Amino acid sequence: TMLPLLLLLLEAARGQDPRLYAPALSNLSLGGLTTASTFVLDQPRCVFPDLLSDAVIWLVVAVPQGVPSFNSTLKPGSPGRAYQLFPGSASAYMTLNTTLLNYPCPKADGEIAVLRVGSETVCQRDYTRPTCNGPLPGPGPYRVRFVAWDDSGPVAETKWSEPITLKTATPWNNIPRTDRGHSAAMIALTSILTILFAALLAGLVAMLVCWGSDACGVSGTFSKPEAVTVQRYNTHHVYDHPRDRL
Repeated sequence: TMLPLLLLLLEAARGQDPRLYAPALSNLSLGGLTTASTFVLDQPRCVFPDLLSDAVIWLVVAVPQGVPSFNSTLKPGSPGRAYQLFPGSASAYMTLNTTLLNYPCPKADGEIAVLRVGSETVCQRDYTRPTCNGPLPGPGPYRVRFVAWDDSGPVAETKWSEPITLKTATPWNNIPRTDRGHSAAMIALTSILTILFAALLAGLVAMLVCWGSDACGVSGTFSKPEAVTVQRYNTHHVYDHPRDRL
């Protein structure tokens, strides 16, 4: 009876017991923790003991009704675990496979250690990529867990998360429209600008018509100016006559 207790203590000393860990949405102050097709989880740091360093850690995404019947021995990427068949004929899929090298323990100070579920779009309809981390097909809810696999099969797994519900997009016909007063003001402003533009255009046309014709009393051609003759006069010097000549 002491051996299982010693094993649990050894696992606790080397890392958190995965059976006691439940994935959860990140509590960091990040934008878009949940969107219409993605959500952000904390990475499972210090969750799996070091003896699983060669194992591959998978994230399982499931609909709630698929949790009770989930079979952890079903191989990742098999038809029953394919993203492209979720949630129709596959109630769960497995994605984001990596090793403990990418989940070092402990986490460095200031490090953002998160996983965005649903961020891949290129493999969304690629049936050759059954482990695609594709967008979630609806608002959910969804439940997730981590499972560690080695060559012999699953060797460790966490608890299931609480249900995660994504955001729902607002239908276009439910988007509130502007109030009537605002619409009336916009209509009045548009009408005034239209009238001013029409008046400006009419004035421009009238100016062009007057410029090219005599309709406005102005000839369109310039008449030749009359020649001006300037006569030149030679002045004669007037001599003063002395009084004695008078």
